Formats: sequence, C-alpha cells, structure tokens
Amino acid sequence: MALFKTGIPNLVKCIQKRNIASLSALSETHQMLQKTCRDFTEGELKPIASKIDREHLYPKEQIKKMGELGLMGISVPEELGGTGLDYLAYAISLEEISRGCASAGVIMSVNNSLYLGPIMEWGTKEQKEKYITPYTDGNKVGCFALSEPGNGSDAGAASTTAKLEGTNYVLNGTKSWITNGYESEASVVLATTDKSLKHKGISAIIVPKPIEGLELGKKEDKLGIRGSSTCSLMFENCKVSKENLLGETGFGFKIAMKTLDAGRIGIASQALGIAQASLEVAAEYASKRLAFGKPLLKLQTIQNKLADMALQLESARLLTWRAAWLKDNKMPYTKEAAMAKLAASEAATFLSHQCIQILGGMGYVTDMPAERHYRDARITEIYEGTSEIQKLVIAGNLIKEMGL
Repeated sequence: MALFKTGIPNLVKCIQKRNIASLSALSETHQMLQKTCRDFTEGELKPIASKIDREHLYPKEQIKKMGELGLMGISVPEELGGTGLDYLAYAISLEEISRGCASAGVIMSVNNSLYLGPIMEWGTKEQKEKYITPYTDGNKVGCFALSEPGNGSDAGAASTTAKLEGTNYVLNGTKSWITNGYESEASVVLATTDKSLKHKGISAIIVPKPIEGLELGKKEDKLGIRGSSTCSLMFENCKVSKENLLGETGFGFKIAMKTLDAGRIGIASQALGIAQASLEVAAEYASKRLAFGKPLLKLQTIQNKLADMALQLESARLLTWRAAWLKDNKMPYTKEAAMAKLAASEAATFLSHQCIQILGGMGYVTDMPAERHYRDARITEIYEGTSEIQKLVIAGNLIKEMGL
C-alpha cells in the first residue's frame, strides 16, 4: 500500500530502480554488483542497443568492457583469471546486462555457462590454462556446439562424428544455430565417437578456431538478438589433438545435459532482463501519455496490466535465484533450472507483449524499444531447450522425486 501512496512519479522510479524487497534480501556484494552492472548498462548498452539491433553489429568494445568488469568469467576462480563470484552473482549481473541489450546478454551467457562452464568442471589443468584464462577478460569468447540441422531437441542424436586416428580426432559433420559462431576462438563440440553406443557414444572435444577443416556458414538473419552472430560450424576432416578431449570418451551427453542445466539459469536471467526492460518502458510511457484527461497510469485497466506484469516478473526472478542458490550450494537443481527458464522466458514474452499493448501504435515502431524487446524475448522460449522440453524435464524429475 505504501508504494502506491508515493504517487505516479515515484512508482515509475521504483520500477526502474527495482530496489524494493527483492534486492534488499541480497548480500552487500550482490547489491553492489547489481548497481555496477546497472550503471554500465545505462551508460554503455542502452544508448547503442537500437543501433546494434538495426545494423546487426557485434558489440565488441562493450564486451571488452564487460570483461574488464569481470562479467565474462564471473564464476571462474581468480587464479584462472575470473572474478570468483557465485552463480547468483552471475544471474543478477546477466539480468542487468540483458535489460540494456539482450544481444550482449546472450554473448555473456554463452561464454560463461556453455563454454567456460564445462571446461571448468571437466577440463584438465592444461585445458583450463589454455582455454579458460584467455576467455575471461572479454578479448576472446567461446561457443558451444551441440545442435545439428536434424537434432534440435534430440540432443542425443548427434550425427557429427569424431574418429580417433593416431594422436588426433578427425571431425566430420555440421553443427547449427551456434551463438558466438563467428567471433568465438574456441568451441566445445559434441560429436559421436562410437555410433553403436548411441547417446553414450558422444564425446566432448575442445576445438580451437580458426582451424583447418572448419568452415563457418552464413550469419543467420534473425528475428531478434541480432547483435550476436548465429551460424553453422561445418567440419570436413578437421583434425584436433586428442589432448582436447573434455572429460572421458563417451561422457559428452552427460557433459551437455549438465551444461544446459547451468545454461538455463543464464537464459532465464537474460529473459528477466528483457522482461524488466519491458515493464520499465510500459510504466514510463503510461505515466506521461494522457488519455481521457489523465495519465494512462491512472486507468485501472493499465494498472491491472502492470500488476500482472510485475507478478510474472517477480515470480520468475525468485525461481531463477532459487535455482542459482541450489547450484551454489551443490544441491540438485535440474528441475529448478528448467522451471526458472520456463517461467522467465514466458514472462519475457508476456511482458513484452503487454508493453506493446500499453504503448499502442508507439509500441509497434522502432522509435521505442518495445518492439525490440518483443522480438528479443521470443528466442528465450526456444534455445537451450524449448518450453516443451522444459516441461518434460520438470515432469520427469517430479515423477522421480515422488517415487512414481
């Protein structure tokens, strides 16, 4: 009640600062990180986000600055060049970055979760020194190659092969929809090393880029997140040292599934940033736009929309933070990560939709960021496991927990 007594200007200010109950529950370190990321977003990302989207530009300088802030290797130990913070810190910072530019958010997410994550957990000392430390300061980024033209949600059906010949693996096949495909200088590639074992015959191999035998497909012209490159990786007799095997032979599917669990917390955080930005745009516009002699924000219909938006956003945020907390405390979090990703991605789609409804015609033109948020939100329900896959993961784990 006290919040609404402060009046329209203060209500909008509170929505923009997002410093009420949710942030006050965080540690001082997390609150300082959130403020640092928000200040960076306001000064470095929001002013150029529209240009990045419109011209399909990779935000190279901003990614470097994010590296200087410690955001490109946020949960990597300091001795390996990272920031040494926890996964909750990662979720908070990624949300703030994505609030300003969803493209920068997914670049950060892929480097942290999908590339550095599996090498941190399964890499050797030599692999970590070579493929982690140079990728924590924003000068280099990595990527993760799992999807193929014929196996989107069926991750265990990898047709790309890696045949051991002497001291090298020889890779053949195509990986598709690879985020950071053009800018990355290394990739964690999932390939079949023994077809007879099906998903148990998949291995993970670190592939440096560029390398002979690897060609990049065209940059995909996408609906949203246009500042991040997406392309195919095409392998033809590509030789990679067997020293680049990540973990053990046949561990690839397990590595991929555990990596995606962590990655879903990242995508949930990206979705939260898009949703938060949509709420801020809607509230700001409604506070200034007059209709029937008063601001839109005074109309009960608009207030109902904002209430629904805030409810979905805060619910998804708490689910995301819970999943991050479970991971930080080394507790099972597969189900919770899927819940967070499902709730946050659907919240991003819902909030960006409602934002356009509140803005009306202004929401449909590029003069306002609402339509960009709407386009950026859509992919969050698709990559790193569609909403349908998340429901299968949730149900499967629920059934197991109930002993049914």
